[in-house]
Amino acid sequence: MSKEATIWIVIAIYAIFMVVIGVVNSKNSGGMASFTVGGRNAGAWISALSYGTAYFSAVMFIGYSGGSGWSYGLYATLVGIGNAVFGSLLAWMVLAGRTREVTRRLKIKSMPQLFEMRYQSNGMKIFSCIVIFIFLLPYSASVYKGLTSVCSILLNIDERVCMIMIAVASAVVLVLGGYMATLKADFVQGIVMMFGVAALVVMVVICPQVGGLTEGVRRMSDYMKESGMSPMSSQTALSLVATILMTSFGTWGLPQMVHKYYGIRDDREVKRGTVISTFFALLVAGGGYFIGSFSHLFFGDTLPEGGKDYIIPNMLNMAGLSNILIGIVLVLLISASVSTLSSITLTACSTVAMDLVKGKIKPKMSDSHVAMFTRVLCLVFVIGSYVVANYPTPILEMMSYSWGIISGAFLAPYAIALYWKGINRAGAWAGMLGGFLTAFVPVAISGFTTPDGPIYACLAMILSPILCVVVSKIASKMGWKSGERNDFFYTGTAEEWRAAHGYVK
Repeated sequence: MSKEATIWIVIAIYAIFMVVIGVVNSKNSGGMASFTVGGRNAGAWISALSYGTAYFSAVMFIGYSGGSGWSYGLYATLVGIGNAVFGSLLAWMVLAGRTREVTRRLKIKSMPQLFEMRYQSNGMKIFSCIVIFIFLLPYSASVYKGLTSVCSILLNIDERVCMIMIAVASAVVLVLGGYMATLKADFVQGIVMMFGVAALVVMVVICPQVGGLTEGVRRMSDYMKESGMSPMSSQTALSLVATILMTSFGTWGLPQMVHKYYGIRDDREVKRGTVISTFFALLVAGGGYFIGSFSHLFFGDTLPEGGKDYIIPNMLNMAGLSNILIGIVLVLLISASVSTLSSITLTACSTVAMDLVKGKIKPKMSDSHVAMFTRVLCLVFVIGSYVVANYPTPILEMMSYSWGIISGAFLAPYAIALYWKGINRAGAWAGMLGGFLTAFVPVAISGFTTPDGPIYACLAMILSPILCVVVSKIASKMGWKSGERNDFFYTGTAEEWRAAHGYVK
């Protein structure tokens, strides 16, 4: 059987599986709560693997592992370790339990709703809705770009055909099944990713270009010394640290990642999910960046045609993988990409439908109509992502803009609110707007072409909490109305909220 035929059969089996999951779960996703948080009854394995598959897509495997490996050599593996320690282990320890408790008690289904209830601000809810929908588009588009580069190399198919494939797969699961469909699909896709990455690491390490683990590390160490990559310059070290921090702590403020905590069944599942999520990240992210760290052994000093986005696809093509393994690798990348795209799309569209359309424009819209409108928005979002993906921006930069702007705006007002009752509306607005502008303005001035997106993202995530704390204290001391406390967020219930129905616009 030919290489192409073998690969397409493997992909077809995966596609059929995705359709079956969507159809089976379509019967259980009528209401908005079911469609967005799945009844809040998810176990540890499903929640953790859904978190991991939303975290790591073709953006990481293709864009970040290739680009980081080319720039930092063996040091690129530190990015994967940082993702496991800070982006998974610490994130779950700090955020998961408290987020699960407050969102369950107040029946919160989205991050904008959390901001509204904590800071008693309808304006903040609307602002966050708009930011989420607009600036998740570049991230979604980067997922497309990551997968198209590998398909164009390994399958020799047009990039637009590949984009349509991933769009259709994610749309089917989302439109038919909603949250629980994506969770169940993510569970199986997470298993595929773990076995796929493990096999991929082994095959790349033993290929002639690397020559085994010990020999490969020795060769790369020698190359790094000769080329001046080791020791690194201060500018290179700064870029590496910024990449680690942005790709690790950036997840703390991304609504599609935070959303995974909402549906966890109980605290026991949170503890188990913490371990599973960390192991998954260490294997998948650590393995992905480890593969990329050998890129110079394949290409020397000359980038492959197409630039950094085509490093990993060409490495896989040159490594002499079997047809079956190439098919599995493509399914791995498609799985990771569809999981991430589904999470991004569901978060962006459910937020607009619930918090903007129903919350502001049509408050009498029924729950079932909101769910239906969300499905329509999912299709619109997928199409919009396809359009943005055709903009000539490298994967790494496109993702860093999205993560930097969103996390710069949301991380501090969200995370601080879980622990400190002293943060108030004035402080939250200062942190949100300060972080947003710090990440957005430099990128926008550059025409969305600057390679320093991770640095601006880190600056935003550092400045935002400082503004939150300082302005909150000033507003409280000055007796501003926007400086009032809101202890209800920590003790109240959704029923009491609806009965009071009192928030400040």
